[in-house]
Amino acid sequence: MPSSETLARLYRQLHPRLWFDRLLIWTGAIVTGLAVVGFVEMTDFANHWFARVYNQHPWLPLLLTPCGGALVVWLTQRFALGAAGSGIPQVIAALNPHLPPAGKPLLISLRLAFSRMALGTAAMFAGFSVGREGPAVQIAAGVLHSFHRWVIHKPLIKERDLILAGGAAGIAAAFNTPLAGIVFAIEELSKRFEERSSGLLITAIVLAGLIAIALMGNLNYFGRVRTDVAFADILGSAALVTLCCGVLGGLFARLLIASFHARSWRINRWRGRHPVGFAALCGLAVAVLGVAFGGGAFGSGYTASQHLLYGQGGISPFYFAEKFVATWISFWSGIPGGIFAPALSVGAGIGHDVALLTASGAATPLIALGMAGFLAAVTQAPITSGIIVMEMTDGHGMVLGLMACALVASFISRLLSEPLYPSLAVLQMKRVETCLSRGDT
Repeated sequence: MPSSETLARLYRQLHPRLWFDRLLIWTGAIVTGLAVVGFVEMTDFANHWFARVYNQHPWLPLLLTPCGGALVVWLTQRFALGAAGSGIPQVIAALNPHLPPAGKPLLISLRLAFSRMALGTAAMFAGFSVGREGPAVQIAAGVLHSFHRWVIHKPLIKERDLILAGGAAGIAAAFNTPLAGIVFAIEELSKRFEERSSGLLITAIVLAGLIAIALMGNLNYFGRVRTDVAFADILGSAALVTLCCGVLGGLFARLLIASFHARSWRINRWRGRHPVGFAALCGLAVAVLGVAFGGGAFGSGYTASQHLLYGQGGISPFYFAEKFVATWISFWSGIPGGIFAPALSVGAGIGHDVALLTASGAATPLIALGMAGFLAAVTQAPITSGIIVMEMTDGHGMVLGLMACALVASFISRLLSEPLYPSLAVLQMKRVETCLSRGDT
C-alpha cells in the first residue's frame, strides 16, 4: 500500500486547479510561439521588400533609411519608449527583484509586445542593420507574462517564472532552436532555474519552439552545413578566428555600452536633446555605408551569412567591418532592434577573411567558428552562442570546436568590456525610476 505521504503527493499532482495552471501556461506558450512566428514572418517580408527596393533603386535608401529611422524613433519616444533597443536588457531588468511592481509594465507588457512587433518591422523596412531575436525575447516575455493574472497557484508559478520562460521561448521560436532557448534562460537571463518550477517552464519553452517548427518547418536556420574537416588540420586558423572574434567582439560590446553610458560625449548630449534628428543622421550613415559598399550594411545579415557558409561568394573582404559599423550605428540610433543576427554575420565575415588570409581550404568551419566566437564575445554568453550556431547549422560534429571558440572568445571579451546586456539593463532600471518619479506609466 502506498504511504500517506505518497498519496498526498499524488493528490496534489492531480488536483484540478494545478492542472488548470498547467493548461494555462501551455496555452500561453502556444500563443507566445504564434506571436514570435508572426513577428518572424513580418520581419522576413520587410527584409525582402527592402532588398527588392534597393536592387531596383540603389540610391533610394539615402532617403528611405534616414526618414524611416526618424519616424520609428519618434513613434518609439512618443508611444513605446520601453521598446527601444534590443529588448533583452528590458527583460533582465524586469527580472530584477528590486524592481517596483509599478515599473514592470514599463519593461514588458502586451502593449509593448505589439508595439515592438510593429516598430521592429518598420526598422527593417527602413533597412537598418538590426536583428529580430532580441526583440523576440521581449515580445515573448510580455505575452507569456500576461497569462499570470489567471494563474491560481501564484506562489508556485511566479511572475518571474513566466518572464523567464517567455524570454527563453522567444529565442527558441525565433531561431528554431529549443535547446538554445533553455540554455539562454539559464546563462543570460536568470543564471539559475528554481527546481519546483523548472519542469513546467522548460515544457513551455519547448512548446513555443515546437509551434515555430510546426508553422515554419523543421528546418535549420542556415540549413545543413557540411564540415568534413578535422579541427587538428585548421587549428592555427581556428585560433586566429577565436582571437579576432574575442578582441573585436569585446571592443564592439564596449562601444555599445559607451554609446549609451558616456554622457561626457558631446554627441550623446545632443542625442538626448534631439533623438529624432540623431536617428535620421544614423539612418543616413547606414545608407551611405550600404550604397557605397554594395548593400552589406543593410538588414540583419542573414543572407550574407548564408552565402558565406555555402561558399557562394560575392561578399567583400571588408564586409565584417562594414557590418560592424552599421550595426553599432543602428543600435546607437535608438530604434527597436536586436544584434544577434548582425553579430552572427560579422563573425561569419571574420571567419571568411581568416580563411582567405591563411589560404585555408576549410572556409565553412572557420565561418561557423567566427559566428559562435563573435556572438559569444559580444553577449558573453558562450554556451548559448555555441549551441545556437550548432542548432542553426546542424553542426553537431563541430560542437566541441564551437564551444571551445565561444568560451575563449568570451574570456578575451571579458578582459576588454563589461557584460553588455547587464550594463544596458542598469540603464533600463534608471529609466523606470525616472518614469515612476514623474508619474509616467
